[in-house]
Amino acid sequence: MNDTATLTAEARATVEALATTGACVLPSAELSRILDATPEDWTRFGRNWDDLLRDQYMADGGTYRYRRYGQYDLDPQQGSLTLLPHEPYRQESRVNPLNGGVDRVFEPLTDQFTNDPLLANILVNLGRIFRAVDGTDRWNIKLHPYRIVAGREMGQPAPEGRHQDGVTFITTLLIHRVNVAGGESSAFTVEGDELVRGTLSSPGDLYLGDDRTTFHDVTPIHPVNAQEPAHRDVLVIAYTAR
Repeated sequence: MNDTATLTAEARATVEALATTGACVLPSAELSRILDATPEDWTRFGRNWDDLLRDQYMADGGTYRYRRYGQYDLDPQQGSLTLLPHEPYRQESRVNPLNGGVDRVFEPLTDQFTNDPLLANILVNLGRIFRAVDGTDRWNIKLHPYRIVAGREMGQPAPEGRHQDGVTFITTLLIHRVNVAGGESSAFTVEGDELVRGTLSSPGDLYLGDDRTTFHDVTPIHPVNAQEPAHRDVLVIAYTAR
């Protein structure tokens, strides 16, 4: 591990877990202490998920996923965060057998989303945690705000099943759970041994994984009350070493 002296106790514990296990869950209270974030910050930031658009690229025919997309460049030492020009998102089929192999053109992140101070706070602090794990001095960050809707069609947070994303570190930040059951997150070694299992339940609960050494998955979601709207909102953030 690299120098962790400038990190909070919660951040140092996260670095230790990633360095030794490869995956962990950081509860909302601990992440909020790292970020100095208030409940009002999470509520304000979460309103952005009402402005997502349906994913038109689901090869399984599903209509349950809503999203936007954007990417940043980060110097974690300096805290220098740069929004990059919008471009199509692509994963190769070997990484994503379900939806990979094509350029997917999603709507960009809104100005309200990118200008929220909580976003920059999240991205810089996570970049510093990951730098403390492996020494990377510059990150490409890809952001995927998702809303997975559950109703007559079961919502699939991970329709590709247990997988890697072809990046360095992968995170899933819970924003909302509304009238849903399921959505249990898990992480595994390459050999299939379970490392982490649990349900992100409070706004700010965060899963972190070393995507080079672990696989991750999320179980489907369904409504608790079939007569009411049901959805799970997350921000998936992928860090790739420059």
